[in-house]
Amino acid sequence: MTTETLDIKITKSAQSRLAQTDFSKLVFGHTFTDHMLVADYADGEWKNFEIVPYGEIGMSPAISSLHYGQAFFEGLKAYKHADGQVSVFRPDKNAARFNKSAERLCMPVMPEELFVQSIAALVDVERDWIPTADNHSLYIRPVMFATDPFLGVVPSKTYKYVILTCPVGPYFSKPLRVKFETTFTRSAEGGFGYAKAAGNYGGAMLPTRRAIEEGFDQLIWTDAKEHLYAEEMGAANVMFLLDGKLVTPSTRDTILDGVTRDTVIAMAKDWGITVEERRISITEILEGARSGKLTDAFGAGTAATIAPVGAFNFEGEEYTLSDPATREFSNRVFNTLNDLRYGRIADTHGWNYMV
Repeated sequence: MTTETLDIKITKSAQSRLAQTDFSKLVFGHTFTDHMLVADYADGEWKNFEIVPYGEIGMSPAISSLHYGQAFFEGLKAYKHADGQVSVFRPDKNAARFNKSAERLCMPVMPEELFVQSIAALVDVERDWIPTADNHSLYIRPVMFATDPFLGVVPSKTYKYVILTCPVGPYFSKPLRVKFETTFTRSAEGGFGYAKAAGNYGGAMLPTRRAIEEGFDQLIWTDAKEHLYAEEMGAANVMFLLDGKLVTPSTRDTILDGVTRDTVIAMAKDWGITVEERRISITEILEGARSGKLTDAFGAGTAATIAPVGAFNFEGEEYTLSDPATREFSNRVFNTLNDLRYGRIADTHGWNYMV
């Protein structure tokens, strides 16, 4: 790891919580490591990069992010290889998306090298927290929020950047039963659904909770105008193997440009599988389920990794898909991704950033 261009002050925690952490009972996003990285944006520049003990951050109740929503985040993971080396998976892609979100929310961008170096520096300090078990990793959550303490609908002039890290296991433990959401809307054309804005997730909570109360695990959001086309799942992009082709909704204003989505597409092309990034209707998906042309469906995301869909529900009608254990494509993707991230096969694309 190199941090020649980034001066980071490190203050170590007086007492580590590592020995008291049960890595066999990790609940995603509930266990935090000993340290976090913090930095400030003021006077037109990023400054005060520090790694400090994990803990509370003091703030004014008037900060503009609480009132006007200037807040967004990223998500990526670090992996422990069998030889003890540590890699972060594709942080350059997250850096680019981080800045895309910042621009849309009228917030300052961060030089991509500083973003990557700040993550590598914290991962280096917390490398003992990275689980060694398969399907486990260190989840990395960079977040930026506005900090000007006044009430006014204008962009803040000051911001806080924080990176948190959590040891995690699998996000989902079983195939998903999903519902096509045709009443509520996650995002609309001209909006900021493609950004990892906090407000996107806040607005999704009520319909998601109602779906869970009905016995579903996730939603597949549909377009805001007609509710006829699949867009993405609540926690991941959605992908289908339809008539031998990998089909996934094309990215635009309403759909997140997922890193795992991009990775799966690249792998499919490497394997000679035709990829179609386009609008895909609910009708086409359900007809594929009825005819048997739809042989695979799954969510693809950093937290979810590869999450197989076991059944769809549309307007009360259930469509059960094949046993995920028998699916050739998504299992191949899942296993290849694991082998790559844990350093068991050659990284021909240069996706592993070694710390």
